Amino acid sequence: MVAHRRAGKTVACIADLVLSALVEPKVYGLQDARYAYVAPQYNQAKDIAWLYVKRLTADIPCTTYNEAELRANLPNGAQVRLYGADNPDRLRGMYLDGVILDEHADMRPRVWGEIVRPMLSDRKGWAAFIGTPKGHNEFYNVWQGADNEWFKLCLKGSESGLIEQYELDAMRKTMTEDQYAQEVECSFEAAIQGAILGKYMTEAEATGRINSCKYDPNGAPIEISADIGFHDTAAWWFWQPKYDGFSLIDYDEDNGLDAPEWAERLNKRCTQGGYNLGKIWLPHDARGKTFAAQYTAQEHFWKAFGTEKVDIVPLTSKSDRINAARTIISRCEFNQVNCFAGIEALKQWRYKWDEDRKEFSKDPEHDWASHPGDGFSYGAQVMRNRVMKPPEQQPKFSLDRTFNEMVKARTRARLMEDA
Repeated sequence: MVAHRRAGKTVACIADLVLSALVEPKVYGLQDARYAYVAPQYNQAKDIAWLYVKRLTADIPCTTYNEAELRANLPNGAQVRLYGADNPDRLRGMYLDGVILDEHADMRPRVWGEIVRPMLSDRKGWAAFIGTPKGHNEFYNVWQGADNEWFKLCLKGSESGLIEQYELDAMRKTMTEDQYAQEVECSFEAAIQGAILGKYMTEAEATGRINSCKYDPNGAPIEISADIGFHDTAAWWFWQPKYDGFSLIDYDEDNGLDAPEWAERLNKRCTQGGYNLGKIWLPHDARGKTFAAQYTAQEHFWKAFGTEKVDIVPLTSKSDRINAARTIISRCEFNQVNCFAGIEALKQWRYKWDEDRKEFSKDPEHDWASHPGDGFSYGAQVMRNRVMKPPEQQPKFSLDRTFNEMVKARTRARLMEDA
């Protein structure tokens, strides 16, 4: 369901979720039924959806609540629970009978296919995708791929009748054309507001630089750039310098892994890919050590790869790193399969909106796309000085010139002999 802002999609879908939890277990003979609402971030689910869940279940006798887990326990044994896609691994190992993915355009692509979809399979559960468009991302792919077996609904502000015309007119006056088209008229074609590299990625697609490029074993060694974190996502870009730019031939991301685990994982990935590793570039905070840690992240990587293989990206401002990314991205090509998650993140990486100033701030939004974006910008900062130089060409001599020089040399030799 693609719907304009303030259409009431979240309230409607949570109401449907509660009704499903009350009715479906009896109709389909489900035991210990589980229903979930997933927001892009956990705090969004807590601040918005949890209030709706409690309001809609307040009059159901014997309903209990677990505030710590944002879970409502219904009298028939069914549960309704809220999650955030910023930590999707909390969903692993569970089953679901129904799930709502709210603002799916703001979630990392792997949440649905890799994590949520398998949870529905053995229970034959259902899923609802709701939100407003944000370019050609995973939400767009789901919308385009939904066949006749799906229920599809598009609510545009100009057609739904849910917002009065004078309010629509007032919104149009205070919003850009792209903002209005995206937020009110549900356009997937509108430019993503505040996108940092959006137009550059669009150009990369149009010019064929998102393709099937592969690692060249006869080329330069692989350089790896990263944005690291434990609870947040760590993102790793694999660069191979070329004479005319760079090939981003691989990408990896995950959360919950510490430095030794990542060192082992990267080493295994390089071995499987046959990559000749040049250097791993870590962000400046890899030098830091927490109170409980014995070694820094940099020291762990030194142990795994050697000091000559690990270095720290020079400390600069975020704006300098972003400028470096914008400068170099036109010379980059991306492997569309290996780097799929990273490519989608670079499309969605955007500046934070300042509600007080009514303008975009200089800091990127801290969401699922920010870590891949930071990892790419760290790499751009060092890679812009590492473009390969073309091999020196040997001077070419024409056959005539070589023959003439040989005749002159012999003539000089004979003259000297006669003398």
